[in-house]
Amino acid sequence: MDSQNKNCQKQLNLSRCSELGVNVSLLLFITLTLKENLQVIRMGPAVAIALVFIGCCSNVVFLELLVKEDPGSGNLITFSQFLFIALEGFIFTSKFGTRKPKIGLYDYFILVVMFFIVSVCNNYAFNFNIPMPLHMIFRAGSLIANMIMGMLILRKRYAAPKIISIIMITAGIVICTLESGKEVKATDPKDVNSDPATDYFWWVVGIILLTVALFMSARMGIYQEVLYTRHGKHPKEALFYTHLMPLPGFLLLYSDIWSHWLRALDSPPLTVLGFTGPSTIIYLVGNMLTQYLCISSVYVLTTECSSLTVTLVVTLRKFLSLLFSIVYFQNEFTLSHWIGTTLVFAGTAIFTELVQRIAGMFAGPDPKKKD
Repeated sequence: MDSQNKNCQKQLNLSRCSELGVNVSLLLFITLTLKENLQVIRMGPAVAIALVFIGCCSNVVFLELLVKEDPGSGNLITFSQFLFIALEGFIFTSKFGTRKPKIGLYDYFILVVMFFIVSVCNNYAFNFNIPMPLHMIFRAGSLIANMIMGMLILRKRYAAPKIISIIMITAGIVICTLESGKEVKATDPKDVNSDPATDYFWWVVGIILLTVALFMSARMGIYQEVLYTRHGKHPKEALFYTHLMPLPGFLLLYSDIWSHWLRALDSPPLTVLGFTGPSTIIYLVGNMLTQYLCISSVYVLTTECSSLTVTLVVTLRKFLSLLFSIVYFQNEFTLSHWIGTTLVFAGTAIFTELVQRIAGMFAGPDPKKKD
């Protein structure tokens, strides 16, 4: 009887996979066709900014919906994003493998190893009792790691205001981390046998993962600078190869990805635009599509707008995502969290000289300058 039940369950899962595969393939086809049509139309700055907010903010919403239902699905989320972006790049960037890369595959291999570690650590941290607001604040503090790596590797020296801003960002992250550590809760609602000591231990592991990802991401940025200096900038090509080459690495995580895929198939049904399917799968597809829209929009933004506009939009987007996470998902956020968040974003504004540069935009031309 048990064997019959197992066979029935296997057949059910296979039929679900087949049905979902058809629908996901249809969604991929629509998205890729839409991208091809949009490439014909030149996006203006306003459209690019709007798409950054729509794509990146909605991506965070889908990510939080996923980790609320299954906090351990980080590897499944990462694999899905990599597979989708690699497929898009194979079709449109490499022209089905007919276009040779401008940067050597060995150079890409080093970049890919770092990118794979960063992506897996960031998404897998949700499995270790890391709440979404703390996750966002940690990632918003990337300037700390960038400055430290720049000083150690590139021998850069920074002015006093930038050092003060980094101290502010560091203090903000430490305050938020310590406040979140006062009352650690298991993020998996199905984990009814957890105890405070065990939850706290895994929370510390999650903080370590986020810290590793933070510094590895900074090191990856420096390596990218070196590659672009040597070979020129090829962001679309880099995006494709950094998502294609790590795919075999997910074989090491096969059992975890497969178990969470089966768990996703058994999630409660949800109807969206006339299509009914497991809610986690729908959130996963939404996460993939919005992740692609987010990355593509940021790429367009960097080509259409100044660095000031890009910094403003990205910083504001992170802050709005944080506010939405707190209000809509009712994540706990104390006064200490607000103080820490203010320090992080104020420090970021000082480091990037946002205030001075915005003031310069409205100050008008320098009267001493002659045409």
